[in-house]
Amino acid sequence: MKRKNEQSTRELMGTKELSDYSIRTYRKDELVYFLIQPSNLSVLSEESLSARIYGLMTVLKGITEIEMMCLNSRENFEDNKRYLKNRAEEETNPTVRKLLELDAGHLDRMQVQMATAREFLLIIRLRNQKENEVFAYLNRIEKMLVEQGFTSKRADEEDMKRILAVYFEQNVTTEKFEEFDGERWIILNE
Repeated sequence: MKRKNEQSTRELMGTKELSDYSIRTYRKDELVYFLIQPSNLSVLSEESLSARIYGLMTVLKGITEIEMMCLNSRENFEDNKRYLKNRAEEETNPTVRKLLELDAGHLDRMQVQMATAREFLLIIRLRNQKENEVFAYLNRIEKMLVEQGFTSKRADEEDMKRILAVYFEQNVTTEKFEEFDGERWIILNE
């Protein structure tokens, strides 16, 4: 096995390649992601909420290979807030300290506004599946999600690139995700 500092980024992440519908890993697994559109639970009646919980329970009982993931789909401000707090504690000038506290308050308000900006994913780990059976199996899962009242979409290649960027980089502001490390720095015809 290669030493850690000699491995490529994909090897360190365990991601061998992206297909149209999955991420293939070096462990011979294939991960299929379903994006679940979140519901605003605060406006649901108690009966509706119970039905959502029962629907999720039914999905979880019906699919043994299921994994769940929740990602921030917006920037995480915790490091910046921690820096501003530490900096304000060290600052001797009261005016600068007040400005740092105002900045931290602004980040708090931004984070509260984006608190519901989450992505919920159901992940199916395919192992040793015959290729001709995969799509029928995935279609059954999609049908089950719809029957239980979930709005979902099977992640395509662009969705998976975005998910990986958010998960590994916490980067949700990039317009185009790189196919290869450093791709943005290549200038053609120079």
